[in-house]
Amino acid sequence: MAILKIARMGHPVLLQPAAQVPDPTAPEIRQLVTDMIETMEDAPGTGLAAPQVHVPLRLVIFKVSPERAQAEAAESQPLTVLINPRIDPLTEETALGWEACLSVPELAGLVPRWTRIRYSGLDLEGARIEREASGFHARVVQHECDHLDGILYPQRMENLKDLLFSSELRHWSGEAPHAAGSSPIKEAS
Repeated sequence: MAILKIARMGHPVLLQPAAQVPDPTAPEIRQLVTDMIETMEDAPGTGLAAPQVHVPLRLVIFKVSPERAQAEAAESQPLTVLINPRIDPLTEETALGWEACLSVPELAGLVPRWTRIRYSGLDLEGARIEREASGFHARVVQHECDHLDGILYPQRMENLKDLLFSSELRHWSGEAPHAAGSSPIKEAS
C-alpha cells in the first residue's frame, strides 16, 4: 500500500477527460484502489477520483461516514468503488452547498448540484452497481465524477464571490463546509 501524491488545481491531469477502465478486475486496478483508499483516509477525505492521484482513468471512491451523515442530515454510505460511472439526474432541482476539494486545498465554494441522481458503474469484481442518491450522497458522487471529465468545483460555481478560504468561512460564519472530496473543514489542510 502507498499514499499517493494528490494533483492540485492547474495540473494537466485534472483538466482532461479520463479514459474508460478496460478491465475493472485487473490486479493493477485493485492495487490502485487500495492505494487510493489509503490516500483518501490519510488526507482525510470523503472521496477521491483517480485523476486526483495522477491516473487518468474513470474510477472514483467515496463514502459518507456516520459522523458526516449526521452533520449533513443524510444517510451514511459505505466505502464505494465506482468504475466507469454514469450519472443521471432524477430531478431538475438543484441546491447550493459548500464544497471543498483535496485538489483545491484551503478553499471552499458554494456549488449547485442536482438534489437527486441515479448513478451506475462497475465494482472491482466487474459487477454492476446502480443506486439512487440524494442530498450529500448525491453531492459527493457528482463532485467526484466531475473529476473524470476534467471539471473542478470552482467551474460549477455560479458566483466566484462565494469562493472563500475555508478559514475565513469558519471565522465569519461559523459554518464549516462539509465538502465532497475533502476533509471536514475543522481539519482542513
